[in-house]
Amino acid sequence: MSVTISIEHAIKKYGNLTVIPDLSVKIANGEFFTLLGPSGCGKTTLLRMIAGFNSIEGGSFRFNDKEINNVEPGKRGIGMVFQNYAIFPNLTVRKNVEFGLKYRNMPKDQMRQEADKFMKLVHVDDYADRMPEQLSGGQQQRIALARALVIEPDVLLMDEPLSNLDAKLRVEMRTIIKRIQHEVGITTVYVTHDQEEAMAISDRIAVMKDGVIHHCGKPENIYQRPADVFVATFIGKTNLITGQMSEEKGQACITVCGSYRLPFHTIRPDAVGHKEVTLSIRPEEFKVWRAGETAEGLKAIVRDSVFLGPNTHYFAQLESGEEVEIIQESEIDSIIQPGSSIVLTINAGKVNVFDKETSLSLMTGVKNSVELPEVGI
Repeated sequence: MSVTISIEHAIKKYGNLTVIPDLSVKIANGEFFTLLGPSGCGKTTLLRMIAGFNSIEGGSFRFNDKEINNVEPGKRGIGMVFQNYAIFPNLTVRKNVEFGLKYRNMPKDQMRQEADKFMKLVHVDDYADRMPEQLSGGQQQRIALARALVIEPDVLLMDEPLSNLDAKLRVEMRTIIKRIQHEVGITTVYVTHDQEEAMAISDRIAVMKDGVIHHCGKPENIYQRPADVFVATFIGKTNLITGQMSEEKGQACITVCGSYRLPFHTIRPDAVGHKEVTLSIRPEEFKVWRAGETAEGLKAIVRDSVFLGPNTHYFAQLESGEEVEIIQESEIDSIIQPGSSIVLTINAGKVNVFDKETSLSLMTGVKNSVELPEVGI
């Protein structure tokens, strides 16, 4: 049976060092919820608090209506998948998967049936009698997943489970994990520092820094309308450019590099006014014009280019001295050479604008909530 996880005003300290100052979040029954952030942001610490491996200095942790603060880890009904797999090298695949069932006084025939079911679910049933050393990293990670699921826990916790795999295997395994989680329907809390991985598998993501959740929401909303500059720069690639906002007939207009003016219809009415702002522009939201093709836009000089098959990445310097990265679809025999003058126009509808002083978003459409999501996730 899956559960809803409620965390209210969680505090974690190591001596005089406060790692998590005051964190609250609710995770829905059956949700695939990811804690995402740089190293040292507190995501693994929070996961271990849920698991019972770390002490709790303040706040309340609940599975449904039951507080688990003082419940032993083995009695919380959790399954755990670690970064280093943590499977037993001296046991066969089958015995690794059956390990958690041994302490439930389950008959051997039933234990075998349960192990068979979950080994088949993660596609390692053909290796049941092999030793872990005979298997690849991806296969060992599947064994760890089967062992965590076979005990039918209320909550599945996963701590950077794919970080030791190569790039191709990570993509394969994240697809498998997402499929299995949806099939089983278990509440899952997943920790990673890999933005692409988080975007690919999560129902919701909590982006963390210094023990604080900066943005919690669906992957598409976090990417398209980040809550602050930190989230904008951490999720995907972006360019930060300084601009000056003015108000013209109640509408925001932002001037960049002293002369290029962009009208904005996506600024919140209460945020429109005369102020210095930061624009977050994804590399793909620039359009490149060769010198002379258009007079309106940001003048720049191409400093370097990198051809990556379907796309070419350009690195250019604006007249203001600011440097930007641009991604354009590659065209045959038409790569712009370093030293070339170009003009850049911007798709303003997809640009995000932040207050220069507070770094908070000024946009409409920002959805940031640590409360339970609406039905349907």
